[in-house]
Amino acid sequence: MQKACRLLMATLLLGLLAGCQYFQFPGVHKIAIQQGNIVTQDMIDQLKPGMTRRQVRYVMGNPLIEDTFSPDRWDYFYSMIAPNGDVTKERVSIYFKEDKLSHFSGDFVPSSALGSAAE
Repeated sequence: MQKACRLLMATLLLGLLAGCQYFQFPGVHKIAIQQGNIVTQDMIDQLKPGMTRRQVRYVMGNPLIEDTFSPDRWDYFYSMIAPNGDVTKERVSIYFKEDKLSHFSGDFVPSSALGSAAE
């Protein structure tokens, strides 16, 4: 009987320890999990229509997605899960026409557009 009780207690303890990832224990360090391309407002402000693909790649880095079926579109995605569980997601799509930057869309706008909208 005592052996069965110890086995049951060990099983319960292992089950609780396996689920620890969902609980916050004092002193346990959790890290932020970042994935994708970090895109800053400074990077967006450097983008100008007419830039070559090479110039855009220099400013933005390699795109996360280069779709073979849409070669004139590059997609940059970024997500971060904070230690407290908050999720941040950002997206920027860059479009080319005749191998020159034509426009971009997503979660960022150029600072110059923000300044003119405030006036």
